[in-house]
Amino acid sequence: MSYEPPTPPAELPTDLVNTLNEFSSEQLQHVARYAEELAEHKAREARLEEDSDESEIEERPGDLPDDVPAKATITIKEINDNRYYYWQWREGDKVTSKYKGPVNPDE
Repeated sequence: MSYEPPTPPAELPTDLVNTLNEFSSEQLQHVARYAEELAEHKAREARLEEDSDESEIEERPGDLPDDVPAKATITIKEINDNRYYYWQWREGDKVTSKYKGPVNPDE
């Protein structure tokens, strides 16, 4: 591991980089977790939107419960520092979730 601070990606605005540089390591860990969850959320929303635009019905995955539609995707939610898989799908303007299991089966 280098003793030099990392070089920020050129795509990040300078004011964001400056703000992040002022944060403690604990705050940065919270930001990293939030950023990862937000990226997953936005990617999932884009997939759900794309799926709702498609008229073609896809084959149901083998582990998909009967009460979960084939268009559902899997997402990860963090609750009390534990990570869990959930099926998620859109019903009109509402996103519905159903518990699938822990990310780490030992939990």
